Amino acid sequence: MRLRYLKPDSGAAAEASFCKHAHARALAAVLSCLLQLTPFSPAHAGSEGSAQEYVVEEDLPSAEQLEAIRARIGRIVLDKQNVFDMSRPDEDRFLYRLANRWHILTRDSVIRQQLLFREGDPFSERLLAESGRILRRNDYLYTAVVEPLSYADGAVDVVVRTRDLWTLMPGLSVSRSGGENKSRVSLSESNLMGRGARIRLSYMDDVDREQTNFEFSDENVGHSWLSFYLGLSDKSDGSTTRLRLQRPFYALDTRWSAGFEFLDDAREDRLYDLGEEIAEYHHESDYYTAFGGWSAGLRDGWVRRWTAGVVYDNHRFSAVAEPEPELLSVVPEDRRLLYPYIGVEILEDGYTITANRDQIGRTEDFNLGKQFRASLGYASDDVGSDRDSIIYSVSASRGYGDINRKAWIVSTDASGRIDDGSSANSEVGVGTRFYNQITSKRLFFMTLDARRGHNLDLDNPLELGGDTGLRGYPLRYQSGDASMLFTIEQRYFTDWYPFRLARVGGAIFADVGRTWGDNPVSGTSLGWLKDIGFGLRLGPTRGGADEVVHLDIAFPLDGDPSIDKVQILLESKGSF
Repeated sequence: MRLRYLKPDSGAAAEASFCKHAHARALAAVLSCLLQLTPFSPAHAGSEGSAQEYVVEEDLPSAEQLEAIRARIGRIVLDKQNVFDMSRPDEDRFLYRLANRWHILTRDSVIRQQLLFREGDPFSERLLAESGRILRRNDYLYTAVVEPLSYADGAVDVVVRTRDLWTLMPGLSVSRSGGENKSRVSLSESNLMGRGARIRLSYMDDVDREQTNFEFSDENVGHSWLSFYLGLSDKSDGSTTRLRLQRPFYALDTRWSAGFEFLDDAREDRLYDLGEEIAEYHHESDYYTAFGGWSAGLRDGWVRRWTAGVVYDNHRFSAVAEPEPELLSVVPEDRRLLYPYIGVEILEDGYTITANRDQIGRTEDFNLGKQFRASLGYASDDVGSDRDSIIYSVSASRGYGDINRKAWIVSTDASGRIDDGSSANSEVGVGTRFYNQITSKRLFFMTLDARRGHNLDLDNPLELGGDTGLRGYPLRYQSGDASMLFTIEQRYFTDWYPFRLARVGGAIFADVGRTWGDNPVSGTSLGWLKDIGFGLRLGPTRGGADEVVHLDIAFPLDGDPSIDKVQILLESKGSF
């Protein structure tokens, strides 16, 4: 077996060779501290690869060759990098060294558990690639790459390269979108003790309510594929409790899934016209579901999954206790649905990786293959529902082209109910996203979303405004039972990397949209609305998971005379 690696300081090479066994590694770590070769801290103790840079062999056979000769997995080497790279002079600073010292690296067991292969398994390029995708989904890792490292005597060593994010995040933020401010104070840890669990306490104040939230989640409970979530909210207009425990279809070849979810929510909902609140009502909901799923796994590049379960979905509405005198008295109709359902998911393995599409300087995973999902349930008033109802949903998507050059991603969906023989809350949507790589620093992006509803529930209007992509207008500016939004952006990705904390991008954009049809409060329809603008993008690289900070300046070209001629939006989103 031939394993080659480099270390930041060559004087420590003998130490790494000495660390062949666990006891030797522990002794070497203590000696390293005494000799000041590397700083000793809990972040480094027992972390394989935390101080090495493993280099792929130059004469390593290709992945196709390794599969053809039926190579097997040898060693699995974890090359775990801390938040900052001390081998770079521009990162070897006091504050960055302090951050590394106090940061607890993700534990080896957490990373190994998420790999789809083990030592001794047949080598599979697909499983290495999918393991990398699974690791990149974690919001405590900035990046993850899984690749062959060396080959000898029928065994291929594999290296798993990861870099941690700083995950203990105190937060104080003020954001603005749609003409309204939102403030948040929070304290979160998304990699608790290096075990991958997330805990967050936050206080938020926005246009709808004030709320204090507590959240705890663990996507790999006890080093398993079991996912757990608990959320508690105490709000100025109610409270929320959400509990979820499930084993999802975590990989393409996963054969079964199961779980349950519980939600108890109470709040005051509002209806808007031209960005102004004109009606409110009290809304209580209970939602329970339990399900199980099965699959034959990945077959010739395709996956078919079946799911069956039961749902209890109860909504109760009433007038608010002390309504504002200028607001309309509008109360939706109660509904209670108890139904079993069956669902199917069919997807094609068309995954590919790219960068500088929806993120800045990060590896992004896209599936351009065909995807289809559908579910069908039946509720009867004989078994606890308040009506006989068929509940359905269906969605499909696929990509065209090459995401690294020019690609379209097209999607469609439909959902709704048939209540006592009549269509209710039905909605059909069509959407597309277009990416065109012009240069390595410039990307043209376009998106279109069109929706049509029929007999929508009063608490489910189609809304359009500054909070839903029409950036030059107040939030929830127009409502109806149909909507369309078209956006074009010229995105720019720069090499500017201030203090090596965030990558910088920018955009010039234009939005066009409108709503049609029935407005639940008979509001004013202003037809087509247009805006233009420009913005700054910041992609944090040391913390903040996959969030992108937006600072946009938008200029509305239509609308009523009362709106501001310049809209400033400051918010954090999951994409560019």
